[in-house]
Amino acid sequence: MSEQRIGLHSLSPAPRSRRARKRVGRGEGSGTGKTSGRGQKGYGQRSGAKRNAAFEGGQMPIHMRMRKLRGPHMKKSMPFEPFRTHTQVVNTGSLQERFAAGASVGLQELAAAGLAKRTGIPVKVLAKGTLEHALHVHAHAFSAAARKQIEAAGGSCTLLDS
Repeated sequence: MSEQRIGLHSLSPAPRSRRARKRVGRGEGSGTGKTSGRGQKGYGQRSGAKRNAAFEGGQMPIHMRMRKLRGPHMKKSMPFEPFRTHTQVVNTGSLQERFAAGASVGLQELAAAGLAKRTGIPVKVLAKGTLEHALHVHAHAFSAAARKQIEAAGGSCTLLDS
């Protein structure tokens, strides 16, 4: 008994797994006659009509409802929400008001003083206001002017890992 070789020439789909194509416009008794299942009038009935993926049934599509983010010059355009970097700002004037001379100012001390209360968000010290007494400040970032101001008052700036 000779076995038939299996190859591309002998492949066929499983029985009843392939349905015959729908032949439209072949009489009213077929169920898809006259308008061929397209309905009466309107865009979908026309030849060449294709619904695009953004079509929402006449409702204003989401790509038109959303704001337009045009170019890097707009504050809200380039660092789009999930990728925007956040920092908590602490000014040297606030440090002057809340801390005594020679104090060591870290994240816990800032939070206790009502500055930089959000945990997990880096703290940056800026040079708004004046600082007349020495402070040892620990923060994630310092502006150049703030660092200059703190060191001129006899204090020190220590960078923390974020």
